[in-house]
Amino acid sequence: MPIADLLGFHVDEIGDGRAVGSMQTGPQHANPMGTLHGGVLCDLADAAMGMAFVSTLAPDESFTTISLSIQFFRPVWQGRLRAEGRVVNRGKNVGYVECEVTDQDGKVIAKASSICFVLRGEQTRVR
Repeated sequence: MPIADLLGFHVDEIGDGRAVGSMQTGPQHANPMGTLHGGVLCDLADAAMGMAFVSTLAPDESFTTISLSIQFFRPVWQGRLRAEGRVVNRGKNVGYVECEVTDQDGKVIAKASSICFVLRGEQTRVR
């Protein structure tokens, strides 16, 4: 994923409606207050949730996110983050996915959720 290369995160595990991503944060990820920018946390969580959802797709399916929400619980300056995304509900056309982001000490940094819409047929070819 190009965004993973840009921000420096990795997707470590994918399968069975679950995915784990991780990254080492540093000063290059800081907001003006010096803490980790919330958008970076959101990108990491979004990637973990997206890959978890991808693992539920048939070969002729794709998807798009139609809703994304994140709640931040504590600031991060620098450290190792882990984002675990899991599909909570997968219907024929819509899925609900959640993600928990923790730091190297296992403390919860943020929780995110997304709603994904399954694309089929011509919808997957024009992307």
